[in-house]
Amino acid sequence: MTKKDFKNKKITIMGLGLHGGGVGSARFFAQAGAKVLVTDIKSEDELRPSLVKLKDLNIKYALGQHRPEDFRNTDMIIKNPGVPQSSKYLAMAKENKVPIYTDIEIFLNLCKAPIIAITGTKGKSTTASLIYTILKKEYENIILAGNIRISVLSKLKNIKKNYLIILELSSSQLEDLGKTEIHPHTTIITNIFPDHIDRHKTLENYIKAKSKIFKNQDKGDFLILNYDNKLTRKLFKQAKARIRFFSLKVEKIKGAHVLGKNIVWGRDKEFICPKSAVNLLGRHNLYNALAAITCAKIYKIKNKNIKKALKSFKSLDGRLEFIREINKVKYYNDTCATQPDAVIAALKSFKQPIVLIAGGSNKDLDFRGLAQRLTKGVRLLILLPGDGSDKIRRLLQKQEVKIMQVENMKQAVLVAHQSSEPGDIVLLSPGCASFSRFKHEFDRGRKFEKSVERL
Repeated sequence: MTKKDFKNKKITIMGLGLHGGGVGSARFFAQAGAKVLVTDIKSEDELRPSLVKLKDLNIKYALGQHRPEDFRNTDMIIKNPGVPQSSKYLAMAKENKVPIYTDIEIFLNLCKAPIIAITGTKGKSTTASLIYTILKKEYENIILAGNIRISVLSKLKNIKKNYLIILELSSSQLEDLGKTEIHPHTTIITNIFPDHIDRHKTLENYIKAKSKIFKNQDKGDFLILNYDNKLTRKLFKQAKARIRFFSLKVEKIKGAHVLGKNIVWGRDKEFICPKSAVNLLGRHNLYNALAAITCAKIYKIKNKNIKKALKSFKSLDGRLEFIREINKVKYYNDTCATQPDAVIAALKSFKQPIVLIAGGSNKDLDFRGLAQRLTKGVRLLILLPGDGSDKIRRLLQKQEVKIMQVENMKQAVLVAHQSSEPGDIVLLSPGCASFSRFKHEFDRGRKFEKSVERL
């Protein structure tokens, strides 16, 4: 496959979306000379932020609907990862023998540079960004893209063989790979917890999708795993690559781990930096740092540069992101916590009493562990609308947890402001999906921030 193969081909982009992937795909194929049609069930108004970025290109649109003819009378479908494989429109394409690809598959077919691939339930974006920040200290030609809201196809024209690609991948993107093989030189799996069961149906299917990331690696490659996460640790049995672990609990491993107040490397316990160099809140972020350090050591980055990068790194948007302090109450945006274990990790990051804004749409996840944790240190639980909130409330019926149900984010922030006391933390950490009430989790986070700014 080459870029020239797309010239004059009719290509249907299924799902423009608002995260950049659809825009990147549409622009890539239009500039390659293809006849591009973008179809999305969202309306023109909903998609305006993305449409504005494509106004200079000759692209046709079918918005607010999907039309059967756009899937039958075309040369290729480029599917957004958010579209389930069970879609009746994809079935129409298959019946008419129309090939279906994703932007990641096109990228993997065209990219000749070595890849560092990152996946996991939580911590993917932070770990990928940390690796980029650290490696950038010594590697000039390095690119970060993928599930981190940076379109892979938008970066393709700048990539040469001597570049290094840091690619974040979700379970949906990996599941959609089909016959396309991914062969990263280095793979990192941050952790695995039950998530996206509404899509994958079972935990086993979810793990199977995640495992695609290392299946084509060989003994010349590296697979970095979280030793302390049982579901991740046991994946080493399926691997052909060389294994490197990272851990907060175990010392005798080939990889980065913690020894007292320091981060060290390998069984020889080579000093890398003090734990305090990690400029991020929470134990879960220490794991992310260890994963990134393990990768950095494979690429022979000097310890002093690892330390500098860690100290300069700031939390990403929507991940335990400090917003402001009002009357000695600190407000944090953790909107990317879309499953229960992520909320538990956020709660463990603070010693102060917490006013927690949580809830939303359920993804067929188990909230029992979170319900138990909510009995410790949570002054008030404010629940946003959604079936996930209903599930949490039912689990807490017999517990002494003060709960307030609200109708929207503005009301949630106002109640949190009125109920908090000096020294408290107000934390948005939903543990649920954002669909139905918000455009996406970042829209949810922005609405939280705007409401806090208006206080």
